[in-house]
Amino acid sequence: MTPSSPSQRWVPLLLGVLALLDLRVELQLLVDHITLTSLIFAIRHHLLAVVVIVLLPSMWRHYRPVRRSEP
Repeated sequence: MTPSSPSQRWVPLLLGVLALLDLRVELQLLVDHITLTSLIFAIRHHLLAVVVIVLLPSMWRHYRPVRRSEP
């Protein structure tokens, strides 16, 4: 695995923002009236956005700056 440069840290942040923008209306509906039907609808019709949000912690760790160890 090649170390990622610190300038790539914006990639997971951008994906997270875009996923939240895609889910904006469904999240508002879920806050108003959370039901199993609305949750299933949001997951089925916005699967990519849901997967991106679920994988954000992993992507954040992958794109973290590499620490150089002192000899």
